[in-house]
Amino acid sequence: MKIKDKSVFAIFLLTPLAIGSISSLLSGNARGYDDLILPSFAPPAALFPIVWAVLYLLMGISAYLIYETEDPKKQKALFLYGLQLFFNFTWSILFFGFSQYFLAFLWLLALLFILTLMIYYFYQISPLAAILQIPYFLWCVFAAILNFAVYKMN
Repeated sequence: MKIKDKSVFAIFLLTPLAIGSISSLLSGNARGYDDLILPSFAPPAALFPIVWAVLYLLMGISAYLIYETEDPKKQKALFLYGLQLFFNFTWSILFFGFSQYFLAFLWLLALLFILTLMIYYFYQISPLAAILQIPYFLWCVFAAILNFAVYKMN
């Protein structure tokens, strides 16, 4: 991967990290997770910031790869990227901030749909950019399963 503009690359790396951090602060999810009745497969709270940091960095790299292309579909792909970031941002607030577990689950299903579309568009432009989104997609599938279990148990 050749980085054409290091400032733009840094913005693409920092944007999802900032969005995730702000969402976490607004939702208070650090303290809320320990208060939930959790299924046996729930990971420890300490794992989440590590996983999300890696996923946000992969998102940023992936979006940068799309941004740097001349493909006419890149505007649609980057719109979907921004839309999924909004859904990602809002999920924590719904789940932790408002304790709306079922609504958060439905929101996560919508996020997965948007992610599927985004990955499809990314793949048409840059297969590598799409592949970098797969861990995030899989984590969101796991999060949806965990979210639904929390909804049923709480």
